[in-house]
Amino acid sequence: MELIIHDFELPLLHPFTISRETITVQPSVIVELRDGQISGFGEATTNSYYGATRERLRESLEICRELVENRVWHEPQQLWKMAGERTDDTFALCALDLAAHDLWGKRLGKPVYELWGLTTDNNPPSNYTIGIDKIDVMVSKLQEFGDWPVYKIKLGTEHDLEIVSQLREHTDARFRVDANCAWTPRQTIELSKPLADLGVEFIEQPLPADQIEQMEEVFDLSALPVIADENCLVPADVDACIGRFHGINIKLVKCGGLTPARKMIEKARQSELRVMVGCMTESTVGISAIAQILPMLDYVDMDGAALLASDIASGCEVRQGVCYYPDVAGNGITLHGQV
Repeated sequence: MELIIHDFELPLLHPFTISRETITVQPSVIVELRDGQISGFGEATTNSYYGATRERLRESLEICRELVENRVWHEPQQLWKMAGERTDDTFALCALDLAAHDLWGKRLGKPVYELWGLTTDNNPPSNYTIGIDKIDVMVSKLQEFGDWPVYKIKLGTEHDLEIVSQLREHTDARFRVDANCAWTPRQTIELSKPLADLGVEFIEQPLPADQIEQMEEVFDLSALPVIADENCLVPADVDACIGRFHGINIKLVKCGGLTPARKMIEKARQSELRVMVGCMTESTVGISAIAQILPMLDYVDMDGAALLASDIASGCEVRQGVCYYPDVAGNGITLHGQV
């Protein structure tokens, strides 16, 4: 087994702004696990909010190199457990875990979701995300991708209600809003009713993560369901969301990959929490991994590759909110330029 680390710069189609930053290029680290003629690929993007730099990712992966290249494993969760004993860097663990799943499926000649006994007949549609910008620019972004069934609107400005009202004039599609920790409890409660009237489906992470206790009031009084993101990073966080959120949004890089994500889904179902999986601004490598657990979800945000000006891989493709699977085993990934 050989561990190969690739660095890429993912150019965005448009500048992407949320309440705390704007990016135009997304650095990404791709892990390749090469076993003879077969390679599995996994991804972790950098993220300043979580301190996930390219340097940190490489350091964490190098700590795991010896066990990856010399230990024997048969199923991805075995490698994840061994790697987790060497590092607690969930972004690095995610890249390894996704690559392990891709390789596992390719070894066995089947898609990962099929090896788990899942079918893709009733997959939920993905939203397309519209970052914060001038309202006319946000409208033009919606119109550029005007055939998606669901849009997620990034908020956290002084004009949030106006933004949603203006966008509503141009589509009948479902809306979701994501404040990325930018609101207060009172603001969330007061905005929830007019947002519901505008066809918004739910509010994602309205308050800063350190204000989770105040989410109890929002949970009780909001006219819309609230979904945890920054408050639900790893499986241990799920219990704290009960009675404070109606559902959770799982990010593979934040929890450490598909192995812990499946545990989070199981815990959420036991607690009657709705389940969403979201993406960072990822290439098709990361998006194709999300596609494997898509049949297990209520909601999904897997538009990361659609936000890019150019991609680095082929695999599962999301068009107009629908995920199309390639006739390739594993996560379905072929890295461009790789034999």
